[in-house]
Amino acid sequence: MKGRILVINTGSTSSKIGFYDSGEKLFEKNLIHSADEVAKYHSVMDQDIMRRDAITEFLSEKGIPLESIDMAMARGGLITPIRTGVYEVNQEMRDALIAGKEGVHACNLSALLADDIAILVNEARESMDQMERLRKGYGDRCRAFIADPPMADEMLPEVKVGGLPEFPRRTLFHALNSRAMVRRYARSIGKSNKDVTVIVAHMGGGSSVSLHRHGLVIDTNDALGGDGPISPERAGTVPAFPLVEKCFSGQWTEAQIKKRLVGRGGAVAYFGTNDFRELVARADAGDKECDTFIKGYCVSVAKYIAALSTVVYGKVDAIILTGGIAYSQPITEDIKERVSFIAPVEIYPGENELESLAENGYGIMAGEFEIRYYHPDHF
Repeated sequence: MKGRILVINTGSTSSKIGFYDSGEKLFEKNLIHSADEVAKYHSVMDQDIMRRDAITEFLSEKGIPLESIDMAMARGGLITPIRTGVYEVNQEMRDALIAGKEGVHACNLSALLADDIAILVNEARESMDQMERLRKGYGDRCRAFIADPPMADEMLPEVKVGGLPEFPRRTLFHALNSRAMVRRYARSIGKSNKDVTVIVAHMGGGSSVSLHRHGLVIDTNDALGGDGPISPERAGTVPAFPLVEKCFSGQWTEAQIKKRLVGRGGAVAYFGTNDFRELVARADAGDKECDTFIKGYCVSVAKYIAALSTVVYGKVDAIILTGGIAYSQPITEDIKERVSFIAPVEIYPGENELESLAENGYGIMAGEFEIRYYHPDHF
């Protein structure tokens, strides 16, 4: 696996990067942007130059010449729903991410930064003498890609049906890590991801449960839109009538309601913390309220896993538990005990997003993946 890949994953106050050379991770760094620094900008989308410069300055400090980068891989953003896979960053994608029609989120910056840095790399290479470039083994052109964006949509028509025609079910899930974990499982049994049917529960600050069959994600939940299991920061699916009453009580704004559901829901609403390690420790010390909540969380995730199994008539090869919370053995054991009657359960803890992006990048270089091109009207 030859080639040097820069991986970019932007969060609300940080830009996480990784650098890989010939398949080996040389380093990983979470560049933190201070509250004072972020406050200078009206919108997260205005932070692109500041974050780009922070990344290039750090690379310089690490002794990585920009012109040595062969590819920039970025986390996908909120764009018109498209199929899973790898997409080269183009102007249409940039325009969609900047416009934020599907939502403004820090992840929208990742592709822009990757493309901006690829442009800088190519400018640096063009200024070099051709013989020097060949001597150092630099290619002709650096390219920027995203892989498995969160709004990837391959859902079956029947699972999109909601209780009201104006509210069809939609997808917004942890596509990047979930798809990578299915490929990892398939490799472990000597198969391709197109040969297995797997349910993946990604358990982090948000929770998504997705059903993978023949390499497609045929059902999942809208993890950022109020649909799905309870999570550390999100309420998940809640009873409709009490929610409507709260919305019309006059005591809450639209923004406050949305924040209550996503950001201030789940464990934060109950205990003021999104740290499940703290809750598990409190439960172990005898806190019954924490113990009940953790069991409720496990039941919530297990219910969604079981529900997805019905879409494929129970014909599931494996269930994968992943994400940061999958490091907690008490939680994974509880969920495993509840769902192992459906299929064997595999535990792959961690978010694995940087590794997943690098894996996709080397897959592109090896010609293993079809390169797609975004257009808002293609889906």
